[in-house]
Amino acid sequence: MVEAGSEGRRLQPMSPCISVCVLEQSGYCVGCLRTRDEIAGWSRMTSEQQWDLLRDLDQRRVARRRCNAISGG
Repeated sequence: MVEAGSEGRRLQPMSPCISVCVLEQSGYCVGCLRTRDEIAGWSRMTSEQQWDLLRDLDQRRVARRRCNAISGG
C-alpha cells in the first residue's frame, strides 16, 4: 500500500468498494467489509481516517478468513 506522496504527505486512497454491495447480518458489506456508517462517511473522512479504515479492513479480512477456516466455511 503506497501512502506517502512526494512531499511526504499522505495521498488519498481509493475506495475499497468492489461493487458487491450487500450488508450481512453482521453489519458488514460482503464486498468491502465496511459498515453502513463507514460506507456513508467515506467521502467525508480525511485521508488519514481513510488509511486507518483500510488497515482495519485488512484486520477484518484476516479475522474472517480465520473464522471461515475454523468453521469450514
